[in-house]
Amino acid sequence: MWMFSLQRRYLHFSLCLMKKLKGKTPAEQRWLRRQLKDPYVKASQVQNFRCRSAFKLLEIDDKFRLLQPGYTVVDCGAAPGAWSQVAVQRVNSGVTDPELPRGMVVGIDLLNIPPLDGAHFLSNCDVTDPATHAKLLELLPHGKAHVILSDMAPNASGFREMDHEKLITMCLSLIDLAEKILQPQGSLLCKYWDGILAHKLQETLSSVFSSVRTLKPDSSRKDSAERYFLARMYRRPIK
Repeated sequence: MWMFSLQRRYLHFSLCLMKKLKGKTPAEQRWLRRQLKDPYVKASQVQNFRCRSAFKLLEIDDKFRLLQPGYTVVDCGAAPGAWSQVAVQRVNSGVTDPELPRGMVVGIDLLNIPPLDGAHFLSNCDVTDPATHAKLLELLPHGKAHVILSDMAPNASGFREMDHEKLITMCLSLIDLAEKILQPQGSLLCKYWDGILAHKLQETLSSVFSSVRTLKPDSSRKDSAERYFLARMYRRPIK
């Protein structure tokens, strides 16, 4: 019965995508067909994740144990909420296991984020805005987080170098956020697009984290310039 339910759910998803092909431009049709063939899109539907990006965080966390029960996590660029779903599970903020410590997940995005049990969302908020930082400091236990996550990205302009620069700037803003809310020895995981400024971001991260590594999850599309920096063991900068 369980397997039949999953098969029905995916069949419904496939039919919906096929209907959406009608009246679309060739580029839009190519994107929809890629979605239909993508095993991670299929898996996200079957496992009730809000989008395929959940599997990137699952893969990284399975390998590096970034998220632990009882941890406080800030998810930047959280919409539609797939990474927050993973974080809620891993830090036990939904208290799925009453014998484990209860964590906390706070998601932030300029867009509206649909509600999620076990998470607190700051929708229509700019992660670079001091007013958002003030809200975070009020929400977080003792004003501190164990982990900052970021899968955020700017709206694509079609100019690769410009988009790359914008995303690097967004990632650099997370270091300012870390100075305010990340506890000593905390971690930061952020997405960036590979390009000429990636080394600048890596150097800046290395100045305040003892360990910085580059990751390309299997669930990240092979033709994508998408990469992740995993920075661990935060140390507050000396001024």
